[in-house]
Formats: sequence, structure tokens, C-alpha cells
Amino acid sequence: MAPVFAASADFAIDKPAGQPCPHLNAKFRCGIHNSLRERGFPGCAVFDCFGAGQHVTQLTFGGADWRASPAIATSMFTVFMVLRQLKELLWYVAEALTLLPTGPLRDELVLAGDTIAWLTDAGPDELAVVDVIPHRQHVGALLARVSQAMRAEIGLPGPNHTNADLVGADLRGANLRGAVLRGACLLGADLRGADLSKADLLGADLRATDVRATELDRALFLTQPQLDAARGDALTTIPAALARPPHWPSPSTPTDPAINRPRRRRR
Repeated sequence: MAPVFAASADFAIDKPAGQPCPHLNAKFRCGIHNSLRERGFPGCAVFDCFGAGQHVTQLTFGGADWRASPAIATSMFTVFMVLRQLKELLWYVAEALTLLPTGPLRDELVLAGDTIAWLTDAGPDELAVVDVIPHRQHVGALLARVSQAMRAEIGLPGPNHTNADLVGADLRGANLRGAVLRGACLLGADLRGADLSKADLLGADLRATDVRATELDRALFLTQPQLDAARGDALTTIPAALARPPHWPSPSTPTDPAINRPRRRRR
């Protein structure tokens, strides 16, 4: 309802912000949820609000809904867009805290997370005017320090591809241990068999990225939406906290023989 999307490879139709999707049913559910990809909506299949939708409807607006109370619609949608960003920041903070030992950097992250969590409990009017940019910048800087510390553990730094245009790049079997891929566009790139241990993937675009047999289990700041947008298989290793996307081939499904082989461990 709240977000805007334009007809593209990710969405089959145009939908303005604040206008109900034609597939939204009377129970506030997606009427084509089980066939989103087949119907041309892979962008919807990978979307994650990080719990912002539930927070807005159940807590911020106390269970009220925009259909029964049209007067709150504009406020609710504005608040949702702010809260989704805050919830995403909280996810990154929580992820970073699982990586850090006790120390000053961890304390800074805890304080940043507590501040953002306090903001999420504000009322609709207060949330609507929250400037998220300073919080994104502050958390982003902290996460960069976390990334640097984690990547330093493997020795020599990996390649820096921050915000790089890697659309369709052939990176099969690449040693990307400790690489910085923050904000990189890897749309349709081939990463089959690559090693991304301790690689920083914060904000990387992994839509249609081929990650079959790729080592992602120790990648930094990999989110479920990024994983859902990629093309993996049973040989792709993923972080324990994330779920293997249901559209990936199952272990019993034949895979590309070119990658269905033992991988050489890179040092």
C-alpha cells in the first residue's frame, strides 16, 4: 500500500505511493503471494519491511487501519516509510553486535541502537518528522569500523569495490575474501564458486546475481532480501541466521555440472 513501484523487471505494473496494489485483498494480504515471481513481481517477493508494518499498525496506531479510518491513511504511510528505515538500521546494529567483543566500539553501537529504538516508540506526529539521514550516517560509520575490524582478522585486505558497477561481471571462483562490496551493483553478476568470507555486502545489489556454490556463510551484513534476490543452490553456503530461499533448487535438483564440484579452499 505505502511504497511506490514502477513497471520493470521487478514489478509487472506501476503503483503510486499510497495507492493499494490491485492484488491486495480484503484481509490486507497479497492475493498472489504464492505466485509472485511467476506473475512478474520478484521485487515484492524479496521485499522486507524489517517489522515496520507490524509496528505501525499494532503499536504506533494501536490497531487502527486505513480502510476503516481513511483520515489516518496519509499519516500512517508517511510513518511507515520512516519506521522501515529505522527498523533496518536496528537490524544492522543487532547484526554487528553479534560480531563484536566487549569494548568501546560495541558500546557505541549499543548506544546508537538504543537511540533508534527509542525513536521507534514515538507517536505518529513525532515519527513523521524524524530525519533518518543523520542516524544512517552515524550507524554507517560505525558499521564501517566493524567491517574493518572483522576483515582485518583474515590478514591482507580484500579488493575495494565500494559502489562499483559490476553489472553482469564474471567473478566465477573469485577470491573476494575481505572484499568491500558496499553499495556495489552486482545485478546479474556471476559469482559462482566465489569466496566471500568476511566480504562487506552492506547495501550491495544482488538481484539475479548467480551465487551457486558461493561461500556466503561468513559474509558481513548480508540481509534476507539480498539473499532472496540472488540465484543460489544447495551448494551455496549461507549465514545460520538467514533462511535458504524457497525458490532456490533443492539438494535433489540437478545443478550446473561446471560448479557441482569440490571447491579449492583459498588461503
